[in-house]
Amino acid sequence: QVQLVESGGGLVQAGGSLRLSCAASRSIFSINTMGWYRQAPGRQRDMVATITSGGTTKYADSVKGRFTISRDIARNTVYLEMSSLKFEDTAVYYCYATGPRWGQGTQVTVSA
Repeated sequence: QVQLVESGGGLVQAGGSLRLSCAASRSIFSINTMGWYRQAPGRQRDMVATITSGGTTKYADSVKGRFTISRDIARNTVYLEMSSLKFEDTAVYYCYATGPRWGQGTQVTVSA
């Protein structure tokens, strides 16, 4: 089973940018879908962005045009580039892989 480790979270001002990384313990080449979900306090875990093994991407409406998901197969890593961050983007962000497998999460806090 693949293990996932997120990094890159932190505190940022509204309008700022962050890049999250998800390092996998083995090759991600054949993993059907990988992506990012987020969970704010008292709310359910929601999909943010996904990318398939064929490179097809999907985004939540709330992040379209602001977030970009990508992957580096050679590094077994999936990224989430976040820009124009808003207060409502504050959440714990989890990396996901088909299985399902989840990372431990990384906190993103956007100050208003």
